[in-house]
Amino acid sequence: MNAVKGHRAPTRYPVLAALTVAAALMVLPFLVVALNAVKSPAEYSANGPLSLPEGIHLDGLRDFWQRVDFGRKLFNSALISGSVAVLAALLSVLNAYAIGIGRVRGRPWVLAFFVLANMLPQEALVYPVYYLSKQVGLYDTRLSVIIVFTVIQSAFGTYLLSSVLGAFPKEVIEAARIDGANKWQVLWRVVVPVSRPTLGVLLVFFFIWTWNEFLLPLVMLISNDNQTVSVALGVLQGQRLMDATMTNAAALLGVLPAFCFFLIFQRTLTRGIAMGAVK
Repeated sequence: MNAVKGHRAPTRYPVLAALTVAAALMVLPFLVVALNAVKSPAEYSANGPLSLPEGIHLDGLRDFWQRVDFGRKLFNSALISGSVAVLAALLSVLNAYAIGIGRVRGRPWVLAFFVLANMLPQEALVYPVYYLSKQVGLYDTRLSVIIVFTVIQSAFGTYLLSSVLGAFPKEVIEAARIDGANKWQVLWRVVVPVSRPTLGVLLVFFFIWTWNEFLLPLVMLISNDNQTVSVALGVLQGQRLMDATMTNAAALLGVLPAFCFFLIFQRTLTRGIAMGAVK
């Protein structure tokens, strides 16, 4: 037994070394952006992007914040991403409960439909979504983007949760029904608590995915008061109104909220993935 452990231990070191190098390569661009965000334009021009800052200059961060009204954009992105994460997870649970446990007719075809919906490129949705939102009076509103991304994200969530709930122990459900629980009580008191780790993973993914979306918010949110962080970054950079330090400040402010959200909920994400692996 000890010989087997001794044989396996050396094989872990190359894997750990490779993971360390990969982590460093992923973190390095973020560090470069953070360093350049606190430089002055003159210092950036004189020493280049890879030099250490001689001091902390917050003019780029301050100018960008005021120029794009970043607080408003941050609120819009947080509202849209948070609403989509909650609503898409809720819709995914309801759909997956009907497909995975309710055993609706034509279950494979329904799952195939959700897979195809998840694979559909957003470029194909731009005009239909634009036309429908115009017809119902929701164009240039945050509600329109929330509805669209709730449907898009729930397609993936339904497919994932359907496979999880399809293997849900039937004995537990039968025991709950024998105790007098109806379908709604079985869902909220039995299925949802057991599936909480998977739902936590979906909430984190839905929030980050929606936060990073650009094309549909660019088309659907044309007014300055409704734009998200990603749209504000793209529009301002396209107008070439920023120098190098302000560009790095914009990139830092754009990625920092999603990065902090990931750090806060990384334990939830890790626990959900581990529970899925055990199952």
